[in-house]
Amino acid sequence: MLSRVTTAAPNPVSTWAPLRSPVYRALWIAQLVSNLGTWMQMVGAQWVLVDEPNAAALVSFVQTATTLPVMILSIPSGVLADLLDRRRLLLGAQSTMALLAAVLAIATATGHTTPSVLLTLLFLLGCGQALVGPSWQAIQPELVPRDQIPSAAALGSMNMNIGRAVGPAVAGVLVALSGPALVFTLNAFSFCAIVAALLLWRRPKVAREFPSERPLAALQAGTRFIKSAPAIRRVLLRTALFVAPGSALWALLPVIARDQLGLGSSGYGVMLGALGVGAVLGAVSLARVRALLTPTQQVAVAAVMFGVACCGTALLRVEALVLILLVFAGAAWLLTLSTMNATMQLLLPGWVRARGLSVYMLIFMAGQAIGSVVWGLVAGAYSAVTALLIAGALLGLAALSTIWLPMRQFVAGFDLTPHAYWPEPELVVEPEPDDGPVLVLKDYDVPADRVPEFLDAMAYVGRSRQRTGAMEWRLYRDVGAADRYVEAFVVRSWSEHMQQHKVRLTAQDLMRERAVAEFAHDETLTHLVSVGPRA
Repeated sequence: MLSRVTTAAPNPVSTWAPLRSPVYRALWIAQLVSNLGTWMQMVGAQWVLVDEPNAAALVSFVQTATTLPVMILSIPSGVLADLLDRRRLLLGAQSTMALLAAVLAIATATGHTTPSVLLTLLFLLGCGQALVGPSWQAIQPELVPRDQIPSAAALGSMNMNIGRAVGPAVAGVLVALSGPALVFTLNAFSFCAIVAALLLWRRPKVAREFPSERPLAALQAGTRFIKSAPAIRRVLLRTALFVAPGSALWALLPVIARDQLGLGSSGYGVMLGALGVGAVLGAVSLARVRALLTPTQQVAVAAVMFGVACCGTALLRVEALVLILLVFAGAAWLLTLSTMNATMQLLLPGWVRARGLSVYMLIFMAGQAIGSVVWGLVAGAYSAVTALLIAGALLGLAALSTIWLPMRQFVAGFDLTPHAYWPEPELVVEPEPDDGPVLVLKDYDVPADRVPEFLDAMAYVGRSRQRTGAMEWRLYRDVGAADRYVEAFVVRSWSEHMQQHKVRLTAQDLMRERAVAEFAHDETLTHLVSVGPRA
């Protein structure tokens, strides 16, 4: 069941364990190169626009052009990543981004990069990043064992933070030496590094017994899954509670560097570097932290650390002390994101993994983007110091809220491997794939003294049915028979019901059904397919 998953791994593996896998190691290194290239590109793009009229507005559009596509396309990208071969999808997207980056480099070198050309190409590159994100996250469990997923999540977060910290600094030097064209060229080659790593990965082919889901049906199925998975909704809520106030530090750090500490661009780069160093140190110490703290405690401690860093950065005037706080903030940021990401990976079965992760990515990106705007408005109305103090207080409240809204923990026996345990339907007439809706009925005989036990167990069975495809689920009592109960659920189409039978059920669902198996009247299900016009 997804709503009561309990206890953290007693002996967490090393943070570096996933790097022992040659495929994971090659892809991780390639991703690091690409992250560096992406952040270098950001600096180069801003430099191209600094001498244009309305430079302030145009420079701000650079961030919008790269992040807006992720917010718009995350969910559709998650659907595609679950329906298509993820390796081929990644290859196509990364190759296209390499081509777009090369066009940007050539246009810049030849003097044809106008603001409209630049922003258009950045928007298209952002669309590529949106397409890549869910697939990249969803392939992690294919590359490492289940017990290494938390470590892989930490390495992924560290990868991103290293790119954020190092990329702008390197780009600043390169742009000063030779201009932005070189930075754009290196970014194009960075995408080629990922393409090469993907070509070396021989992903096992998965045979399909029947056609894959249609996009709209797949989107609806993913939505139903999340609605029926309380533990996943809890992760999404906790992500929003941390990222929304936490975005204040990222948004207002340049203002603090200039106004509070009197630093220039190089000093701001050092502050970003401190956050990156903290992320690396957080990844190194993550195995020990996981051994000492539950996921709920990790999230609470990280929120307190980041909140203290926000308040300290706002109030302190000594650069060295602020840098120390930023190191702790970087570690807290990594600890939170790796915990959330790993929990999502562990809770999502393979058939819906990319869709679930796309929702997580959307909340993360929206929390940062909307939060940055809100904190900018607060800082404009009052001051950056006030905004950071408010954000720090909200992070403290987020930590306190873990008492009432804890993260779910894991048991060793939690198993989401596919398990097609339902018997094949006994059919006289073979329905067409699009026929439906399909009403499925199952009878149970329950002695009066065991009804409370049965009803409790069926609540989890009901959520299982809804996670795997049921649009509606109800449990009825047959008033014409003693102790007879009838379970009824409706699935959108015959094809989707077959997806339930063969793909979507897991060993965890089987465990829930075993709790009520002794009450089942027989081993068969009654299948009724809708015909004729609706009343």
